[in-house]
Amino acid sequence: MYFLDDKKHHLPHIHAKYQGQEVVVSIPEGEILDGSLPIAKMKLLLAWIELHKDELMADWELAVSGQQPYKIEPLR
Repeated sequence: MYFLDDKKHHLPHIHAKYQGQEVVVSIPEGEILDGSLPIAKMKLLLAWIELHKDELMADWELAVSGQQPYKIEPLR
């Protein structure tokens, strides 16, 4: 998530990067707004979003108001 990042997509979303590729995915729907990742990595990302959607939404509210979001356990 980026601070104050609600201008372009106007929806709660996250940015994920993998080996030079980047995807922007809406929260909590998991809809791809921009970019792409390899299919296997995208499946993992969508599962992670599903597991953490409440935390992600809380962090979104903090980030768009310019506050530091909380850390969320990454994919392993």
